[in-house]
Amino acid sequence: MNNNEKVTQVAAALIWQDGKFMICQRPAEKSRGLLWEFVGGKAEKGETLEQTLIRECREELDITVAVGDVFMDVIHQYPDITVHLTVFNASIAEGEPKLLEHNDLKWITPSEIPCYNFCPADKNILDKIIKINNG
Repeated sequence: MNNNEKVTQVAAALIWQDGKFMICQRPAEKSRGLLWEFVGGKAEKGETLEQTLIRECREELDITVAVGDVFMDVIHQYPDITVHLTVFNASIAEGEPKLLEHNDLKWITPSEIPCYNFCPADKNILDKIIKINNG
């Protein structure tokens, strides 16, 4: 990565419910279309990552989230963009998730992770979830 390449700050939510966590499938027409990811998105100028996450969850799923501590952060270089992805532990404070932007939404257990095709940036995060849950 060269020095003048911009890194895009991205916030994502790791939301657990009854031993399962939420994953969302990207719209087909977007980059990395139909791959699975955590809900979230790019930070806008002047926003904290927590504010980004709250806004993105409202825009994408019509839910209000309570943002907890950082679960993990990773920097990943795609051919078209370099992302600094910060994943927060979060919970749904209000609302039922609706598909306003994503193709699909699932609640999965850590053991189901291999059944889904995730965005490459999520690999280390998913590995950590598996490791924690396998004790």
